[in-house]
Amino acid sequence: MPRKSRVLGIVLAGGEGKRLWPLTADRAKPAVPFGGSYRLIDFVLSNLANAGYLRICVLTQYKSHSLDRHITTSWRMSQLLGNFVTPVPAQQRLGPRWYTGSADAIYQSLNLVYDDNPEYIVVFGADHVYRMDPEQMVNQHIASGADVTVAGIRVPRMEATAFGVIETAADGQKINQFLEKPADPPSVPDDPDVAYASMGNYVFSTKALIEALKIDAADEASIHDMGANIIPMFVNRGSAYVYDFSGNEVPGSTDRDRGYWRDVGTLDAYHEAHMDLVSVHPIFNLYNDQWPILTLPPPLPPAKFIENGAARESMVGPGTIISGANIERSVISDNVRILGGTRVEGSVIMPGARIGRGALLRNVILDKNVVVPDGAQIGVDHDYDRAHYTVTAGGITVVGKNITLGD
Repeated sequence: MPRKSRVLGIVLAGGEGKRLWPLTADRAKPAVPFGGSYRLIDFVLSNLANAGYLRICVLTQYKSHSLDRHITTSWRMSQLLGNFVTPVPAQQRLGPRWYTGSADAIYQSLNLVYDDNPEYIVVFGADHVYRMDPEQMVNQHIASGADVTVAGIRVPRMEATAFGVIETAADGQKINQFLEKPADPPSVPDDPDVAYASMGNYVFSTKALIEALKIDAADEASIHDMGANIIPMFVNRGSAYVYDFSGNEVPGSTDRDRGYWRDVGTLDAYHEAHMDLVSVHPIFNLYNDQWPILTLPPPLPPAKFIENGAARESMVGPGTIISGANIERSVISDNVRILGGTRVEGSVIMPGARIGRGALLRNVILDKNVVVPDGAQIGVDHDYDRAHYTVTAGGITVVGKNITLGD
């Protein structure tokens, strides 16, 4: 196996995240807060860092300031040992244009590859919630002799229509087809009711990736996307293999959260992923200290509960004060204030929010620094909410950043 210094991590973090608006109105999707303490990008960076892959470039583009700031302040590696996590904005090195797709983002950033000269390149997405040991995928890639290995997660076959789907040969490893959101997804060889959905995580042999990116860049008909263009190129050559995520063993995982992966690309999925955190035996367990999700916590005192304030099946961040309020099945971030007589149910409250007395919040997402006045009701009357805020198909009311309700 190669030394881990010979593996370069590239994290694709340039997407706009339109389906997460208004949470992405002022920030890139990977910078969206999650789980009371984290940003979405912390999950992929933690997986790479816990596996010992400590040379990571994060390719950014849209509204990247808060993402850049988070990376540079939270993810500081030992430079003495040659380790780094560095945000790389669109540099227009090949002309006055932005990235036109995920493949073009890497093509325009090949100087990073030439400078680092890795044997293998791990290309992961930046906006999924999961634990994974990527070293196991790298080891399989090397042993197979593939040009690319694609991480696949087993999902019910008819739910796979929303994903890129991998069809494999009878051996279950070599990829025969890579289909984008097929109406009739092919099943895995050992289960007719299950399909492989692509997780958007890839391992490449460096020479093969560089060659493919150059061919793709010269193709005027290409949309320059990793899933739509680069992976099918290797499939056609017979050099693409799948990595079955269900076989990934993460230290400290439980039977309940083993193999968990959530694409939080929509507001409803984002809310559901938070609800996965708060039960007594959570579907996704943030409290696994053998494979921690890493971030730099704010310098705040512990959460405080006064005047009979209470939180049940909830998570509450540091610096937050619950004063006579009742919290149920919710994730409350740091530096939040919730006053007496208020009820918060099934909600996600981001840092800096201020919620007055006697309010009722039900199935709500409040972005940072939202101010809720005394007696306000959110998530109760959806017709009213639709006229003033965002209401999802699943009935979640979302209030954007820095809004004072009633103004």
